[in-house]
Amino acid sequence: MENSGRRLRLRTLCRVASTLTLLAAIPFSGTAARTAATSEDQQTSAPTVESKSKKKPQVVSKTQTYVLVGAGDIAGCSSLAGAQATAELIEKIPGTVFAAGDLAYDRGTAEEFHKCYDATWGKFKDRTRPAPGNHEYYSQGGKVYFEYWGERAGPAGKGYYSYELGNWHVVVLNTNCAAPGVGGCGASSEQEKWLREDLAAHPKSCIVAYGHHALYSSGVFKTHAIHPELRELWRDLYAVHADLMLAGHEHSYERFSPQDPDGNLDAEHGIREIVVGTGGKSHDPLGTPLPNSEVRNSDSFGVLKLALSPTKYTWEFIPVNGEEGFHDSGSGTCHVAATSQHK
Repeated sequence: MENSGRRLRLRTLCRVASTLTLLAAIPFSGTAARTAATSEDQQTSAPTVESKSKKKPQVVSKTQTYVLVGAGDIAGCSSLAGAQATAELIEKIPGTVFAAGDLAYDRGTAEEFHKCYDATWGKFKDRTRPAPGNHEYYSQGGKVYFEYWGERAGPAGKGYYSYELGNWHVVVLNTNCAAPGVGGCGASSEQEKWLREDLAAHPKSCIVAYGHHALYSSGVFKTHAIHPELRELWRDLYAVHADLMLAGHEHSYERFSPQDPDGNLDAEHGIREIVVGTGGKSHDPLGTPLPNSEVRNSDSFGVLKLALSPTKYTWEFIPVNGEEGFHDSGSGTCHVAATSQHK
């Protein structure tokens, strides 16, 4: 009996030892495991988690099309009919709104922004990304403009910034090169250096840029229509195969063939410029068409609608007078996407 009891105790001890060995081999779980993992993530993995969070929208964008819609030269306080008509168009078009400068005439005062811009396009303020025009600088340093828009206008006093619409990198330029705080537009200027760095950080993106003034347009008064001081900014955009440049200032619509910063036709790598100063203020006459000017109109208010997909884009000028009005539409391929396909 004594030997039998001893054998029973030995078998029990062996089973306990075996069980403990198996438990030691199984990874722990439950509250203790979660606590340990959380502690480790906080110490070593926070940047990775943040990075994954930032990349998540990019995954969605591979199958998503984004809309960018807008115009420049918008609310004239002497008559709001044009701005009201273009606002009615935008109200029916979901997406991000671009406002390409000269938003409240004549002097961009707080009263004009409130009574004129706010009463028309102001209803889209929470989805608008503006660019400053020359009329915004009738208030010292564009102070009213920057106060009205806050963070949506980029750093106060600078007026240039960028944002993302899926696979598209959108660059907003301050084309008031001599305005206080801007720092110029020439080579090695503050804005030009920022632009180079900004573009270098987005090597795989399709690119659309906009600002108030155009490098090229066919307006009657050449000092108003053509702005060679923007050429260096164009050179930076051209170097990374930017696709589109949008502008206003001339109160007309004009679309150019893709061209380089020196005005040479370049169907493969050129930037397609579209002047759309048709937001509602008034109309400007057009002069002799510049080289590469494809389509022009000087008597229609309306908005430009861009549909930006991962590898291409479409454009459509939508007039306020519906089917009876001037129309323009077409499509293009994102340069970066086309280059990737050929590799």
